[in-house]
Amino acid sequence: MFQSIVRGLEITLILFMLALVVGYSNPSSTDGMEKVRAYTRQIEFNYLSWMGNAALIKLRSASIGAAQPFDHAAQKQIVMEYLRLTQQIFEKEYLLEQIYADAKISDKELASKSLRAELSENYARQKQLAPLAEAILQDQVSQILAETGFTVAGEPMPNVWYHFTPLPMALIISPRDHVEQTANISIETELTLDEISALESRVDAGLDVSSLVVNIGGVGVYPTMVQRSTSLNWILNTVAHEWIHNYLTLRPLGVLYGETPELRTMNETTASIAGDEIGGLALKRFYPELVSASPSHPSTALRTGLSLVSAPFDHPEPGDFLRPPFDHNAEMNETRVTADALLAEGKIEEAEAYMEARRVIFLQNGYLIRKLNQAYFAFFGAYADSPGGAAGEDPVGPAVRALRAQSKSLIDFVNTISWMTKFEQLQKAVTP
Repeated sequence: MFQSIVRGLEITLILFMLALVVGYSNPSSTDGMEKVRAYTRQIEFNYLSWMGNAALIKLRSASIGAAQPFDHAAQKQIVMEYLRLTQQIFEKEYLLEQIYADAKISDKELASKSLRAELSENYARQKQLAPLAEAILQDQVSQILAETGFTVAGEPMPNVWYHFTPLPMALIISPRDHVEQTANISIETELTLDEISALESRVDAGLDVSSLVVNIGGVGVYPTMVQRSTSLNWILNTVAHEWIHNYLTLRPLGVLYGETPELRTMNETTASIAGDEIGGLALKRFYPELVSASPSHPSTALRTGLSLVSAPFDHPEPGDFLRPPFDHNAEMNETRVTADALLAEGKIEEAEAYMEARRVIFLQNGYLIRKLNQAYFAFFGAYADSPGGAAGEDPVGPAVRALRAQSKSLIDFVNTISWMTKFEQLQKAVTP
C-alpha cells in the first residue's frame, strides 16, 4: 500500500516538474526572456520528451527490481565495469574526433570503420549496463539518505531517480553593467564550438549583454539528468546534489529558485553542501577503497562544467619553483571583486578588458576557461559551498555555510533552509 502511495507521489512530482518546464519554456511576450529566445528557439533542448522517456525507463527498472538480485560484491562489480566501459568509450570517442579533425586523412569513414564498430559494441554494452548501474547507485544513495533522515515512513521522498545522459548546454545571460543571471536557457548538446561562439556573438551584439554557453554536469528535473563520468566520487555527489534539488522543489526554497539571485545561490549552495556530504558518505560506505584516491572537494567545479588540468601547459622556467602555487579560488575571487568594483564605477569596457587579461593568466596556469565575463560570474558565482571563488564578496554563500556549521545535523540544516523564502530570513538565522 505504501509503495503505491509513493509511486503516486512520484508521478505527481513528474507532472509538477513538467508543469515547471512548460511554464519556463513559454514565457509571456513581454518577458525579457522572450528577446533571448529569439536567438535560441530552434536549438532549445526538449525537456518534455526527455523526461517522458526517462520516466518510462525508470518505471520499467523499478517494476523488475533491477538491483535486487545482486549481492554487494556483484553490485560493486557491475558499477566498476560500467565505469571501465565508460572510460573506454571516452578514449575511443576522442580517437574518432582526431580522425575527423586530421586533414591528412581523406577517407575518414574508411579510416574510422573499425573504431566505429568497436564503439557500436561498447554503446550496446553500456545500454545494457546503465540501468543496472543506475539502480545500484540509486539504492546506495537512498540508504545514506535514509540514515541521515531524509525519509517519509522510511523511504526518501521523492525516490532517488537519475539517468546517465548527454546533457544540454546552458546559455547564460547577464547585463554588462553588473553581474546577475537574467536568463538560463538550455540548448541542444551537439553544437560545435564555432556554433557556440557565433550564438554568443549574435546575442551580445543584438541585446548588448554578456553571454556564455556553459557545460553542466546535472539537471534537477525528475528523473534527474547526470552526465557520463568515470569518477564515482563525482557521480555520487552529483546524484545526491540533484536529488536535493528535487527535495527542495517540494518546499518553498526550491519553488522560488529563480525569484532572486540570492534564492538561487541559497538553492545551489545548499545542494552542493548536502550533495557532497551524502555522496562522500556513500563512497565511504560502499567503495571505501576509492576514498583516498578521490579529490576532497571536486564537485562544484566538475558539476558546473569548469575544466581543470593539474599543471600549466608550458614547461617550467628556472625560478618557477620559487613562485607561490597558483591558488585558483583566491585568484578567481580577486578577479570577481575587482571586476565588480570596476562595474560599480560604470567602467564596463575596463572591467571586460580586465577579465579577459585575467582569463589569459588562468590559461597560463592550466585552467581552461574559454570566456571570463559577467555571465561567467553570474553562473558560477551561485555555487558558493566553499570560500572564495567566483562568488566574490556575495554574502549569501558564507551565510549558507554558517547555517550548516551551526546546525545539529545535515537534515536539520536542509530542512531549516528549505522553508525560507528570502535571504533576510537566512541572515537572521545565522546572526549571533
